[in-house]
This record gives sequence, C-alpha cells and structure tokens, in this order.
Amino acid sequence: MCALALVVPGSLEQRTGGYRYDARMVAGLRARGRSVSVRELEGAFPGPDPAAESALDAALADFPDTHAVLLDGLAAGAFPEALARHAARLRLIYLLHHPLGLETGLEPARAEDLLARERAALDQVHGVVATSAFTAGQAAAWGVPPGRLKAVPPGIERRPQATGPAPGEPPLLLCVGSVVPRKGQLDLVQALARLGPRDWRAVLAGSRVRDPAYAREVEAAIATAGLEGRIEWAGECDDVALESWFGRASVFVLPSLYEGYGMAYTEAMARGLPVIGTTGGAIPGTVPEAAGRLVPPGDVGALADAIAGLLGEPATRERMGRVARAAMARRPDWPGAVDVLEATLEAWLP
Repeated sequence: MCALALVVPGSLEQRTGGYRYDARMVAGLRARGRSVSVRELEGAFPGPDPAAESALDAALADFPDTHAVLLDGLAAGAFPEALARHAARLRLIYLLHHPLGLETGLEPARAEDLLARERAALDQVHGVVATSAFTAGQAAAWGVPPGRLKAVPPGIERRPQATGPAPGEPPLLLCVGSVVPRKGQLDLVQALARLGPRDWRAVLAGSRVRDPAYAREVEAAIATAGLEGRIEWAGECDDVALESWFGRASVFVLPSLYEGYGMAYTEAMARGLPVIGTTGGAIPGTVPEAAGRLVPPGDVGALADAIAGLLGEPATRERMGRVARAAMARRPDWPGAVDVLEATLEAWLP
C-alpha cells in the first residue's frame, strides 16, 4: 500500500468516538510500517463554512498527484465541490462515521442540505469506509456500489472486569459522551427524576464545551429535579479517570438518539457492565439484546422504567454483564480491525 494521509478537522487527540477510531487506525497502520501522515484542519466543520472549505481545499492541493487521502467525513462531507476539484488526481477514500445530516438538533433545511452534500461527496471518492454495517447500509442506499464500500467497525479493547461501587455504596449509573443533544443526557436526567426514592448515584462524563447551551439545559434540569447531590459531573476524563469510573460503575446508560456505531457501549460491555441505551441508528447492532435494555429514542418513560428495572434486579445486572463481556471477547480487537482496514486499502490502493 502506498503512503496515506488522513485529513481531520481540528486535533486528532479529541476524545470522541470518531477521533479515537481515527487515531487508533493511524497508530495501527504506522505500527505495521505504513507511512501515514495527519493533516489537521482549522475551521468550523462540518460547515458549510468558507474558511473550512478553504482549509480542506488547501490541504488537498498540497498532496502530490496520485496520493492516497483518507478523509474523515466531518472534514469532507459538506464540501463536495472541493473534493471534485481534486478527485481526478488524488485517490480519495471517505471515512463515514455517521451521516452529518442525522445529527440531532439540526433545522430540517440544514439537515437536508448536509445529507445532499454528503451524498454528492461520496460520488467524488474512490471508496467509502463505514464504521458499522448499519452505516454501510446507509451509504449503499445512497447508491455507493458494493465494490467501493466496506464496513470496518472499531476494535474491542480487552478491559478488566468492573468491580462496582464500594461496599455500602448505592448502584452507580455511568454515562459517557460529549454533552450534546444527540447523546441524550437531558432525557437521562428527566428519567432519573422519575425514579422516586430508589437509592442510586449517577456520573456524567464528557465534554460540556461542544454545545454549552445544551449543557446549561441539562444543568438546569438537574437543579429543577433537586438531583445535584446524586448526579456528578466528571467532565472530559483522561484514560486513567475514565477507567476508574468504569471500574466503579454498576450500569452503563447512554440514551443516544442516534449512533453510527457507539464505541462507548462496547467499552462498557468489555468491562462486564450491562447497558441501557436506545434503538437509535446502529445501537441494536452494537449492543447484543441479552446484554442490556434498549428503548425507543427520546422515550423518557421507557428509559426510566429500564433504569428502575435494573436498579432493582442485581442478578439481572450480573447476568447481562456476563453476556456483554463474553460478546465483546468474541469480537475483533483493534489489531483485527486494522487488518480489515489495511486489506481494504490495499485492494483499493495497490
């Protein structure tokens, strides 16, 4: 395989599932002796934004003819015109985490515009790597032919078994995800407010700066429900802090309205935690049915019932956790995921 460049918006070190996927794949390819450079773009992505489009266009212009470029969809999806200007001379591969227009909270016109732009962007590239079979199915429905489309899900990192709260402490509900509307933290707080006198604690781990208005809305809901003493904000955690929270958790709960894959769920299941999530997007394909409880996206009542049920059934939590951990042990690890990506790129970019 020839030298490869990855193009992403902003720093590759950002702690989201998409950026972590990109970073792990870059590290894995480099560990095998592959030449992989990273171009980090400035601008407001996904746009459309003139400065962002200019940054993408300039980055592509810098690559020599026939260079292979892996484009993170967040960087490229809104700019099919920029891709068209370079598609004939570069070998462009599109990395599709989830369709940009399916982000929660977009005005309908903007969502439709982003979906149309991304469909046009996929027409300009040599191949499309999707991070789940579900997302690959969406690309296929847009007309991407099978020969130019491959699902390459994230790998599963082997993790120690969660031990749960210290003796005498209540069950701990852990939610990990950037505080943005799509992740559903507001739904979670509203569900927790319905639990009544049950004994529990909850931790919200994730950045609050990506959508400050939504974060304030979640904070206000916590205060209104009088739950400040039971819900803890952990913020954006490093690996050590996040490992500690996973280790002390009883249940992982993330009521995302939509996921293109959902790496946080697999990380929880790898530690033997039962999962409460939704049926949004690829989540049912990520979380085995017997490993947790999935409810309709945005259904606060069903979410409250699922949480209450697991809080009251420690034996069920233990059984679901065993199923979850066993299921993750059967899935490919990160070297296996890199194998699939490498083989795909070698087939497309000999």
